[in-house]
Amino acid sequence: MTRTHTRSSARAAASRLALPITVVSIMVATSIYGAATTYADEGPSVPPGTEPSAAAPVKVDPNDPDLKLPEGATLAAAKVLDIKQVVEDQSGDERREDTNADVKFALQAEVLFGKDSAKLSAEAKARISTIAEEIKAQNATKIRVFGFTDNLGSSAHGDVLSRKRADAVQNVLDQELNDSNVTYEVRGYGEQYPIADNSTETGRKKNRRVEVSFPRSES
Repeated sequence: MTRTHTRSSARAAASRLALPITVVSIMVATSIYGAATTYADEGPSVPPGTEPSAAAPVKVDPNDPDLKLPEGATLAAAKVLDIKQVVEDQSGDERREDTNADVKFALQAEVLFGKDSAKLSAEAKARISTIAEEIKAQNATKIRVFGFTDNLGSSAHGDVLSRKRADAVQNVLDQELNDSNVTYEVRGYGEQYPIADNSTETGRKKNRRVEVSFPRSES
């Protein structure tokens, strides 16, 4: 009896010792698993929408009723997208933009005027004459002439100077076209609507400009 009791006590003691060991093993395994997950989260991420996928593309059933127009419905009218083509000479002095609807020339102020001046040079008149020829080719009768400056100096001074420069360009166009059917919209916007960064001289040079735009011929 004594021996049996001793064996039973030993088994009970062993059983009590086994429980903590099992618990410790589970805790260690959980800790290691958690650490591995943390490292995975800190790895390089993939931009959304670029994840690899093994799924095959979904087949489209052309006879699916959901792809058909409801009875009585019609498709919208066809529309031609407006495509812009931009050509700039190597010096950057002149820029031409063509869209389906308009033609626009942008001339930098340096090739048209002296510093802080609205008096056109001989070279400037030759450039404006070329624009007049394009206006004739497009049979345009509504011309927009807009002047712009950089953000140096006061805003009020820029407004006045840009308008005087636009007026000077319009006067030459009027002489070249010599057409009473042509109307003009002339404005001086000063430092408004920059097309480049005014914090650099390269950008300011692009912003000091006169733009001449007109509708394209429909033919």
